[in-house]
Amino acid sequence: MVKKLIIATLVAILFVVFLPYGIALYLSPQNTLAKSDAIVVVSGGDTDARISEGVRLYEQGWSKKIIFSGAAAEGDVSNALAMKHIAIDSGIPELAIMVEENSKTTLENARFTAQIIKKNNYKSIILVTSPYHQRRAYSLFRTELGDNFTIINHSAKDTNWSKRNWWDNNVARFLTFGEVSKLFVIFFQSLGSN
Repeated sequence: MVKKLIIATLVAILFVVFLPYGIALYLSPQNTLAKSDAIVVVSGGDTDARISEGVRLYEQGWSKKIIFSGAAAEGDVSNALAMKHIAIDSGIPELAIMVEENSKTTLENARFTAQIIKKNNYKSIILVTSPYHQRRAYSLFRTELGDNFTIINHSAKDTNWSKRNWWDNNVARFLTFGEVSKLFVIFFQSLGSN
């Protein structure tokens, strides 16, 4: 009886200790970079970090095209267009940039960007977003682009979230639990559509 109690206690401790790391690893899938038809940068979260990472990947030659996705958070200029201007100021040629300016949600980012991708007959993308948002963005882009399309997950660093210690910060905890709950919604919606 005592032995079982000790084992159960150790299992519970391991679960509590490793669960936060497991959540972080699940939310933030990362793939090895490979040359792709386009780099897709989704606005939101730490948008500046996402833009910088998209620009860096372009400059390193991972793709010859960048697609910025996102509607106007406020005002008349869409997030995508603002991101484009920043990229041009960083030295990216205007002809290398496409914008998707209508999406207000991650689902719409995936749906409307997929239209651009299909129109251009692209077969692969590098998907850039914040690490806590990567799994959900990937899931929605996968649904829109299909199982045979190559999506390379590559997160930008985010000032508000880290895999190593997201549980130490109120903002990071909010972002994490928000993403986990949204992933549950996607999961249960997929069950209903089957």
